Amino acid sequence: RIRFCIRAKERGKMGSADDDDDKKSDMSSRRMKRQQRRRDAAETSLSNVQIVCTKSALHHNKNSVELGLVISMGVVGLYLFGCLSSLVSIPKIYTGRIIGANLNVPVLQRDEDLVFALSAMVNSPASGQRGLTGIPTAKWPVSLRDESPDNIDTLVHPANEEIEMQVPKFWSMPVHDNELFTREKAMKIGSCAEPDPMTGSFVRGDKCPTKDRTIFVAIASYRDFQCRQTVESIFGRAAHPHRIRIAVVDQIVAGEDPVCNSPQKPCDEDPSQALCRFQDQVDVYEMEAELSVGPVFARHIGHRMYRGEYYATQSDAHVTYTQNWDMDIIEQMEQSHNEMAVLTTYLTDVQGSISPEGRSLRRTRPIMCNTYYEGGIQGMHLRHGSQPERFPSIHGQPQLAPWWAAGYSFSRGHFIVNVPYDPLQPMIFQGEEMSIGIRGFTIGYDFYAPERSVCFHHYAIGKNAEKRNKVKHFWENGPKYAGVGKKAMARLLGIVHMNPETPIDSWDHTEEDIYGIGAIRQPEQFYNIFGIDVVKKTTQGHLCKFVDDNGNMHNEFTKYLRKDGMGIDYTNINYHWVDPVPDAKHFK
Repeated sequence: RIRFCIRAKERGKMGSADDDDDKKSDMSSRRMKRQQRRRDAAETSLSNVQIVCTKSALHHNKNSVELGLVISMGVVGLYLFGCLSSLVSIPKIYTGRIIGANLNVPVLQRDEDLVFALSAMVNSPASGQRGLTGIPTAKWPVSLRDESPDNIDTLVHPANEEIEMQVPKFWSMPVHDNELFTREKAMKIGSCAEPDPMTGSFVRGDKCPTKDRTIFVAIASYRDFQCRQTVESIFGRAAHPHRIRIAVVDQIVAGEDPVCNSPQKPCDEDPSQALCRFQDQVDVYEMEAELSVGPVFARHIGHRMYRGEYYATQSDAHVTYTQNWDMDIIEQMEQSHNEMAVLTTYLTDVQGSISPEGRSLRRTRPIMCNTYYEGGIQGMHLRHGSQPERFPSIHGQPQLAPWWAAGYSFSRGHFIVNVPYDPLQPMIFQGEEMSIGIRGFTIGYDFYAPERSVCFHHYAIGKNAEKRNKVKHFWENGPKYAGVGKKAMARLLGIVHMNPETPIDSWDHTEEDIYGIGAIRQPEQFYNIFGIDVVKKTTQGHLCKFVDDNGNMHNEFTKYLRKDGMGIDYTNINYHWVDPVPDAKHFK
């Protein structure tokens, strides 16, 4: 082996001293000379260092040289390890938002590592551990009251930038990644009220028994005295109330309006009330009524209150549910054999619809098929009209329909993860359903009318007219937030490609990667199929003939349901509705 030893030598002085040593023989003199050489060597500079490879030097310095070599190799090794770590940790190039080649919508380009990183930043540890896909691990029971104060976001009020609001963080940001949503990923979303007996996990996918699959119910209430009655019927008439959690965004005037989670009687007087028995399963976000800018913003906060439940329901605050509604709607959902199904409709009036025992007296059901353009200060936009209520033409399963309704919606929990309400749509009422419905369509969701109604609406008609007409509406804040609705409508229409006449850079694209459309289907395909002309602002009439009569739409389209149940494959559908009787007055 070759070894190196380093010695110091000062040129000139050391050479002269060696000549004197050869001539001296006195031991004391030689000792003094050696000491002098050591002193001289200590004073030499690093530039006078030379490598000496002599046998005597190697033998004399063997131990010190080996130690020095070990230390040197260790230093070099640490240096190389540091370089390698630095190279590995260099992030991939992230292009952020880009404009699609043929779309006026920014698309977020993300790889799996980035998806996980973004999800980790958005979610608090209170939401639970996260899997490799970035989806938090759900647990049960769960309540916002048990979460860390860190699980709060500061949100700027959409109509007044001077107001900041503290709101819950999302349980998860959208996880569809602009790709076909997979069954594997879908099964990671949804808690079970009873853990797996082997693993202890509350995430059991479709192995969770239907009676234990948790249900999240979101209610946006504006100064509504019937909100707590709605909550009471949800728990009181459920077959398995232990698996239900209600999240209420309660927009009230403190001291004037009843609180939604307050029972009508004190619990010590009547402990049987649902709001006494299940009060731990109700989370309320109380909001000053003067901050209300409509249902879209309130329901955005409601979506933030979701915590990984298996199913998700959206309900108005003045609704009465039927006996065993939870098992009934789950059975209908499962009969669709479609993981991407959303059961949704306008609700029938409650009068004459429910027996004293809580059973439905109706055999008809509404279906979403009637829409048309209307104008106004916010511009031309689509709105739903009254919907036909008839006997179902499809039996044993819910019936496919084109539109989504805000008053009642039941789906898997991943629907509100992937299609969250847009907070930047203040003072929007007509248009809310277009936004969610078309965005959901592009991400891959399919809308169905339930075969049987499981809840009924308290409209301001008949014997309910007097009481319901006294309930305030968010429009009372209109003068305070004048003008914001027009800007919000331009954003809403721009996102879903419904205002091609409007310059792309004239409306707000903020966080469109979160609140925008998907990439599985395009809005243009939806408009072409259902006869909507976004340039002329017209619709082909009598669409209900195709949707409802004989179940034509259902029979034609459901045969393209993917084999794994992950939605209808619209790449195989080439259909265009044309009004067969354009001169006849169509149903509005």
